[in-house]
Amino acid sequence: MESEATNKSRVVMVESGESWDFYISQATTQTRPIAVHFTASWCLPSVAMNPVFEDLASSHPDILFLTVDVDAVKEAAAKMEVKAMTTFVLMKDSAQVDKIVGANPEEIRKRIDSFVQSIPANIA
Repeated sequence: MESEATNKSRVVMVESGESWDFYISQATTQTRPIAVHFTASWCLPSVAMNPVFEDLASSHPDILFLTVDVDAVKEAAAKMEVKAMTTFVLMKDSAQVDKIVGANPEEIRKRIDSFVQSIPANIA
């Protein structure tokens, strides 16, 4: 039987510029790759991608998945030069390694799978 804990989101909502800096710094220190979904509540294609992003987060527990509302955390969107909704950014060592613009679930899955395979496995 599945526990109720499996329903808990693995995607972290970034609430401020300070929390953006914290998560990026923490992931960099842990050499943990990051996938970021830049979204806006008014953008229907962006909102429609939320379940896809959640699914990817469940499939890739070694990646830190962040969601940033561009209206609430403008500084993070500006730092990453996000100009359109919906935008996905893949990061390693606090640097952008890939950017996907648009709501294309197949492309997002393909790029994240490729991103994961490009990262050496961390041995704890």
